[in-house]
Amino acid sequence: MWITDVVIRCIPDTLYLKFMYRKVTGKKLNLNNPKTYNEKLQWLKLYDRNPAYTKMVDKYEVRQYIKETIGEEYLIQLVGGPWERFEDIDFSKLPDQFVLKCTHDSGSVAICKDKNEFDINRVRKKFKRALRGNFFYGGREWPYKNVQPRIIAEKYMVDESSTELKDYKIFNFDGQPKIIQVDFDRFKNHRHNYYNTNWEFLDVYINDPNNPQVVIECPQKLSELLELAKRLSEGIPHIRTDFYLVGDKIYFGELTFYHESGFGRFTPKTFGEQMGRWIKLPVEKKSSHKRRVL
Repeated sequence: MWITDVVIRCIPDTLYLKFMYRKVTGKKLNLNNPKTYNEKLQWLKLYDRNPAYTKMVDKYEVRQYIKETIGEEYLIQLVGGPWERFEDIDFSKLPDQFVLKCTHDSGSVAICKDKNEFDINRVRKKFKRALRGNFFYGGREWPYKNVQPRIIAEKYMVDESSTELKDYKIFNFDGQPKIIQVDFDRFKNHRHNYYNTNWEFLDVYINDPNNPQVVIECPQKLSELLELAKRLSEGIPHIRTDFYLVGDKIYFGELTFYHESGFGRFTPKTFGEQMGRWIKLPVEKKSSHKRRVL
């Protein structure tokens, strides 16, 4: 571990987030009276620390949560794991196609479309490095702090494109879906388009520009998607619920409490202000789903 990593871990959470917020956004973080989406996410990192959140971001443990909350039928098939070490993976027992994921962070993914062409040595280096890390310290996203680092293998799937899985990310506010972000062209020119719950295109975006020329058809199961999002987000100030659509089936992706870790660039600026108004913060700075709101 580099000495800088040791120093970073010693910085108190509030001080660290104030520093990072100023560094990334160029603005002072207002924790006493947060208004914008980004400000409120930083507040929630510090003061809404429900122990249940740890299970909800763990890509293995969340499977039981999904089974109990919306049903096992929405889970992508697990084809291997969990493994605590990369060396424990017996690739001979995995199917020809699969997806490896770390359970404790964001982005540690390896897609295998053909085991004969899968670069195990490259993936080994990536995952061993990831297993040594603690995702919490980069953005102080508290739910990740105590997640056990492991690896799982899921079934490889694609949607009607035959090349990818579009990602339907639903932004929920205390059980109410408001915005749907659709990720597409992930492996070519990754873009996100945004829609309201009536599937009307919104000319807004966070970080990467949208592409109004790409028409994404309204999912036939939009009502079911929104109902699942409601059930998974009930009683939580804000959470993003991600899903995939394969044929006529809905599959759960993941749960995210802090989109872009609360450092997103909103276009237009008013979009971030509106999303901030939708977040009703607990009055008391403690973890509780039984709360009055500001």
